[in-house]
Amino acid sequence: MSENISNTHVDGLEENNIENIVIIGSGPAGLSAALYAARAEMKPLVLTGMSIGGQVALTHTIENYPGFPEGIGGAELGNLIQQQAEKFGARVEYDMATSVDFSEKPFKVNTSSKEILAKSIIIATGADPNHLNIPGEKELTGRGVSYCATCDGWFFKDKDVVVVGGGDSALEESIFLTRYAKSVTVIHRRDELRAGVILQNRAMALPKINFIWDSIVKEIIGDDAVNKIKIQNVKTKEETFFETDGVFIFIGHKPNTAIFKDQLELDDQGYINANSNMQTSISGIYASGEASDPVYRQVVTSAGMGASAAMQAIKYLENEA
Repeated sequence: MSENISNTHVDGLEENNIENIVIIGSGPAGLSAALYAARAEMKPLVLTGMSIGGQVALTHTIENYPGFPEGIGGAELGNLIQQQAEKFGARVEYDMATSVDFSEKPFKVNTSSKEILAKSIIIATGADPNHLNIPGEKELTGRGVSYCATCDGWFFKDKDVVVVGGGDSALEESIFLTRYAKSVTVIHRRDELRAGVILQNRAMALPKINFIWDSIVKEIIGDDAVNKIKIQNVKTKEETFFETDGVFIFIGHKPNTAIFKDQLELDDQGYINANSNMQTSISGIYASGEASDPVYRQVVTSAGMGASAAMQAIKYLENEA
């Protein structure tokens, strides 16, 4: 799967100016990679991106991460992994990769402030929520339209909200919203949910949660804030209006891989093609977490992928020495 690229001599470049491992992204995959690389005394450099912790930092409670029987907050979990990685020598910089050049060695990563040279790269840039791309969505984002119940749920105390989606995330966030909202209506385009059975049973047992089946949201309406939506039944094509104070959208994610488009092999959805060893199409470049995982997309699997990517990067560097 890997292609060979030339080892390019850079005049006047000192070995200690080249990073051993640069990790792009600071979610569970990136921070777990940092922990493993740091323990191997590789002194990895982590570029956090727009915010540290990735999407997991926006999750109120994680109940399925091993070792936390009472659950743990997403931001807290990310902070703990970061502390652990830094304890062993990982360096975390609040900076964002803007472009890369993997055509020669050392690899180049450009950020908003500098150019970084690296012997090996671990990509852990994660994924962002998909949008409905309907009228009113963009205009009313932050004024009733949200993609994060943990961030914005408090603002909808004693109000009526809708959740668009039918997967695990949609139900997890719906359950969380019942802490604040007067009612939560889940709108799903099919007549059955894609979420796990445990989540389905939990959501359906809550009196605050209602369901509208076989329907899609066609428009979000409001002047200064959301006050209603237009819904279409996908079977009858009938359109109706539904009054609501907020719209929470959970319909999947798109990988944050745009800067790698002309550098690495991507699949038709934009996910990085990587083998079971996290190896991408270029030797020395590894991918982990949701940037290369359209299937599982769990905190625990992302963390495991990050650890695997780090171990492979360490082996690669040892063989290159």
